[in-house]
Amino acid sequence: MCGVVGLFDPRGRREVERSWLVRMADRLAHRGPDGDGFYQAPGIGLGHRRLSVIDLAGGAQPMFNENATVAVVANCEIYNFVALRRELEALGHRFESRCDTEVIVHGWEEWGAKCVTRFVGQFAIALWDARRETLFLARDRVGEKPLYYGTLDEGLVGFASELKALLADPRCRRDIDEQAVDDYFAYGYVPEPKTIYRGLMKLPAGHVLVWRRGTAEPAPQPYWRLRFTGDGPREMEEAATELKALLASIVEGQLVADVPLGAFLSGGIDSSSVVALMAERSRKRVETFTIGFADPELDESAHALAVAQRYNTNHTRRQVDPAAFDLLDRVAECYDEPFADASALPTLQVARIAREQVTVALSGDGGDEVFGGYRRYGFHMQEELLRSWLPQMLRGPLFGALASVYPRLPHAPRWLRARSTFEELSLDSATGYFKNSAMIPDAPRRRLYSEALRRRLDSYAPAALTAAHIAACDSEDPLAQAQYADMKMWLPGQMLTKVDRASMAASLEVRVPMLDHRLVEWAARLPSFLKRRRGAGKLVLKNAMQEHLPAALLTRPKQGFVLPIAGWLRGPLARRVEEIVSSPVLEETGLFDGTHLRRLAGEHRTGRADHSRTLWAVLMFESFLRVTHHASLPAIEEDQLPTAALAGSR
Repeated sequence: MCGVVGLFDPRGRREVERSWLVRMADRLAHRGPDGDGFYQAPGIGLGHRRLSVIDLAGGAQPMFNENATVAVVANCEIYNFVALRRELEALGHRFESRCDTEVIVHGWEEWGAKCVTRFVGQFAIALWDARRETLFLARDRVGEKPLYYGTLDEGLVGFASELKALLADPRCRRDIDEQAVDDYFAYGYVPEPKTIYRGLMKLPAGHVLVWRRGTAEPAPQPYWRLRFTGDGPREMEEAATELKALLASIVEGQLVADVPLGAFLSGGIDSSSVVALMAERSRKRVETFTIGFADPELDESAHALAVAQRYNTNHTRRQVDPAAFDLLDRVAECYDEPFADASALPTLQVARIAREQVTVALSGDGGDEVFGGYRRYGFHMQEELLRSWLPQMLRGPLFGALASVYPRLPHAPRWLRARSTFEELSLDSATGYFKNSAMIPDAPRRRLYSEALRRRLDSYAPAALTAAHIAACDSEDPLAQAQYADMKMWLPGQMLTKVDRASMAASLEVRVPMLDHRLVEWAARLPSFLKRRRGAGKLVLKNAMQEHLPAALLTRPKQGFVLPIAGWLRGPLARRVEEIVSSPVLEETGLFDGTHLRRLAGEHRTGRADHSRTLWAVLMFESFLRVTHHASLPAIEEDQLPTAALAGSR
């Protein structure tokens, strides 16, 4: 894996100084510790940091076509590059390396922007075609690899694998987008295409941006659409047989590397399936990595060990402290935006452990989204069944009234927290799913904000993002609609962001077989009853792997990965919470109601209420402000500053 950066003059041919490309690329040294490379031409500059995985000697970037009129930098693994190379060579293209990136150059020459539809893999691409004076940006179908872009002062366009590279340029504005703040506290991350900064965007997963010099800024265009058709196999045996063959082929295709390769093994069905199929197809003992926890409610390492022993892997288990609070600011440093998933802490740790022995690791991420594993899917399906029995005109008043009289039981099991269920049943389907999956629902979230922010937000509603994706799903099936929304929001914005930044912070490439687009498309064709039934999820995957995994692992309830945040915030982090809710860093933003924040902290500390989700989100936002937003720019000599920066345009 690698890091890409670039600057583009969309109106003219102003010089892009190499020193600025170097500064941006240096901020991504963790993504590519093995070298760098740069390309400059009138009005365009590309930069690259390389993590060598394939063709260690000949895979340096940028890469070019035969006459150097096309240049590309990419953060990619194109798993079908050998077949594509043969096809392109037959069409007359000449290759200079064994590297997968080179098929992008010749693929663009042959197929233009449609080349991405031929690629199987994960990628973020920045390509310059000098003859067409065209910049081409592209991102893989599900969003495994990130790509940010935005217009800087002086009208230049910057793009990079991470926000920190854009922020290295003083022409990049740091104006916080208040709607993105509301999105963050609603979801726990900032959903694409927004970032926390106004004017800086994420290129959405499955999109390309084709910008010809001299034209207005184009909108990103989708090249892939996931369709939930339900027209796939309807018999479990047939579906399980097809799934096993497809997943095995995908895993085998992702074992190509010229560096040591291993796998994360959590003890769940997804990573265990990947390891089982790896071990059956690898010529060497598979390197597997598990983190254990002292708390038995968190620890799945015994299940991981059973799989490791079954397949004789070279297994590394290391017990880590999930409460490694010295990593809190490291999260802000890695993610560049506020990011409220506490499991980023152990993810950072396991990536470091794996990198001690391997450069590439396969993971089981994506199985829940693809095969309907999350418990919230079951709740949503049940609620949709009840919604179908009563029209909204009756359901709203009835369940709204029940919710108002039912007591709040925040510490009770989910099935006893009927107040939340009643509230969700009183809403329409999309809003109900948003409330089911939101980090902080609407009413308590708005109480966090200052009166001024509430006025400026006016009627803005983050739930509309979920509603828009559900409406775009071409299926009426409740499970399909929830999966589609998660594939568009939760997966690229939270899950894949967490894994990419944590792994690349350790210079570790992670591959995700469960998210190969061929498998995702195949699973979307399955009827929902083959994925989830009677409270159990991932049925077809369990059936496919029943001969390969221990029965105890396949039949045990989904454990999940929920860290004891509530206890942390009453114990080792209690003092930090008290400091943060009164922090001048938060106060000076003018975004929050300080009195309300202090009330929440007091109620949580004394046990009168559980405000752990809200307080954790506030804690991580404050860390983002200190570590990223207020971070000083790199030291720059005055004579190196761009004209606009010298003029004080910021």
